Amino acid sequence: MGYVYIFGTIVFTVFGQLVLKWQVDQAGALPEALWDKFTFLLQLLLNPWVISGFLSAFLAAISWMAAMTKFNISYAYPFMSLSFVLVFLFSVFLFGDPITTQKVVGLALIIAGIVVTSQSL
Repeated sequence: MGYVYIFGTIVFTVFGQLVLKWQVDQAGALPEALWDKFTFLLQLLLNPWVISGFLSAFLAAISWMAAMTKFNISYAYPFMSLSFVLVFLFSVFLFGDPITTQKVVGLALIIAGIVVTSQSL
């Protein structure tokens, strides 16, 4: 069951990040004037999708607390790096983010680190 909690943490984290990016892109650039910034951000905070992103972050935290009851943090935390990999992959397909050699090498190192660390249970 502990791995389900880690999986939940990752899924909720990735969902929240992608939804927030999607909605911020839809809203456009941050205005220059201070009052306009305030109203822009307030409108974003009241957006149901943004609220779902914050709720997702809360559920990720709940899942993480449950995972901490099953694993040492030094074992479980490296799995959180999978969220970097998933956000990158989804951002390529959903937002057209570029794939660069540096990003691919970095992600390969993250995955290698997860594999090495997961062997230490």
